[in-house]
Amino acid sequence: MKRRTVLLGTAGLVLAGCGRGPAVDRLTIAAGEVGGFYLEFAQLLAIQLRVAGVAREVTVRQTGGSTDNLRLLAARETDLALSLADAITSGSSIRALGRVYENYLQCVVRADSPYKSLTDLAGTTISAGAAGSGAAVTAARLLAAARVDCTQDHLPLEKAATALADNRVAAMFWSGGVPTTTLDKLSRRTPIRLLPLGDWLAPLRRTFGSVYQDVLVPAGVYKAPGAVAVLGIPNFLLCRPELPTAVARVVTNTLVRQARLLVPPSAVGAQYLNLQSLVVTTPIPLHSGAAAEYQHLYG
Repeated sequence: MKRRTVLLGTAGLVLAGCGRGPAVDRLTIAAGEVGGFYLEFAQLLAIQLRVAGVAREVTVRQTGGSTDNLRLLAARETDLALSLADAITSGSSIRALGRVYENYLQCVVRADSPYKSLTDLAGTTISAGAAGSGAAVTAARLLAAARVDCTQDHLPLEKAATALADNRVAAMFWSGGVPTTTLDKLSRRTPIRLLPLGDWLAPLRRTFGSVYQDVLVPAGVYKAPGAVAVLGIPNFLLCRPELPTAVARVVTNTLVRQARLLVPPSAVGAQYLNLQSLVVTTPIPLHSGAAAEYQHLYG
């Protein structure tokens, strides 16, 4: 039998009685790759969920990102999962616990390269996000909208940064917070630039809806002399509908009450850890337990 990392809904489930003891034996969070926002956030969340006593064990699972996480959630191999909003397919049998942050899709080139716009990448080899990541989904849509025909590799963050420094790829796509530590370190030994992506916001929104936002990477990030317009995509913390109500309520309460402790270093961008923003998860419905907890917190 395939090993399951999660036992919710099985004999491993131990429901809390009258607030005594943990709600479940084990809770797993599908996160992302080393050096990325998802893993940093999930690790901080796991610490606070342990403090809250929601489970006897809270573990964080390294993955490629959004697409991997959605697959694990569908296969019942994780309890919670982080995903970019645009990686979620319609009709998915999932629920949201909250909209937590906004990722910035960044297209990174060497500062000494001739590439000034996305269309300049035609005919080159690039890293279009790690396999299994939400960045790969967004990058593919963006390149199609811009009609850029190039060879697309799918390298993890660290390998993509090394390939860019070595001139083995012309550009790399990454979706995360700013500044991303790996890219900040890269900029200190190999100067880099972000290509502006704002021109492609309108065609993406016409095709895929308002999930994409116009956001700016501030001046000074990666030593940039000015702000750069890129694409913002909300992150959702997701679960399956059968997640026990007690778990959903504790996780939701933690997102609100411990917000200041859930801010990774790479979270310069929009943070949605407040009651007004967390509940905005359209088109994914809130888990019933999360909805009840938000209603309770709104008072």
